[in-house]
Amino acid sequence: MKIVILDASTLGNDISWDKFKAFGDLSIYPLSRPDEIGPRIADADVVVTNKCRLTEEALGHCQKLRLILEAATGFDNIDTAFCRSKGIAVANVKAYSTASVAQLTLAMALSLSTRLEAYRSYCADGSYSRSGLFTRVEPVWNELDKKTWGIVGAGTIGSKVAAVAEALGCEVITWQRRPSERYQTVPLDELLSRSDIISLHVPLNEATRGLISRERLKLVKPSAILINVARGQILDETAVVDALLNKELGGFGCDVFAPEPFPEEHPFSRIRDLPNVILTPHMGWASAESRQRLMDALVRNLSAYLAGQDENRIV
Repeated sequence: MKIVILDASTLGNDISWDKFKAFGDLSIYPLSRPDEIGPRIADADVVVTNKCRLTEEALGHCQKLRLILEAATGFDNIDTAFCRSKGIAVANVKAYSTASVAQLTLAMALSLSTRLEAYRSYCADGSYSRSGLFTRVEPVWNELDKKTWGIVGAGTIGSKVAAVAEALGCEVITWQRRPSERYQTVPLDELLSRSDIISLHVPLNEATRGLISRERLKLVKPSAILINVARGQILDETAVVDALLNKELGGFGCDVFAPEPFPEEHPFSRIRDLPNVILTPHMGWASAESRQRLMDALVRNLSAYLAGQDENRIV
């Protein structure tokens, strides 16, 4: 069996692929350009991809491909219809990054509400030592206790964030397709207008693309903090920039972008240095523990497939 890893570097150099060697001949590529994918997988039995796009054109090179292992939960980078027509199995990994993404969401909310970077910098650059005062109370910062935290999409990750927010003393409200059994579920427009912190946790699909539009951003409190750890296409990125620059939004934390990485001419280049903005390079899923869970799940998915089982199969 030949196994091809198309973009191993996306999982980091501290994670070992050695367990795959027990299954056959292993070819590992740190990254693969679109024009390299087809030739590299032409004689593969199993392909592992994280972000490489497996289109009909790329998959058309394959002579004996049996299984695609998606090293992520989302699988919109794979032409599943083509795979189904050719009998190629596809398996993804679910719920491995829940704790990791929830922790980043919380870190962004705490840092932005506490203005942590401003106070850290005040000490780091020597200003505190020169001040002659034992304290500093500017910029003004706020407690999360008694604030309203709106969770847009209270699935696995959103529910984890909701539990932590509740533990911090927040009132939690949610917007989702099915009413929550634990938290108050409200219409999206109501959530946006009531919330002091808004975090996005919905998958990207036709129903959620552009969900947080320019019109909906006008409903948000000027003091509110907006956090996107879902997908960049969930919100109108230009409208978010305008809201921040016009002081119509209190703070913004974002780990996902359209496209990734965002280029120099992207609207976010205008706000990346603002003190009330935290932009991170799509690393919320990638704690050491999360990436190891992902690797272990990939191995289990391959073992299950070879044993005739349907674990995590999407095709």
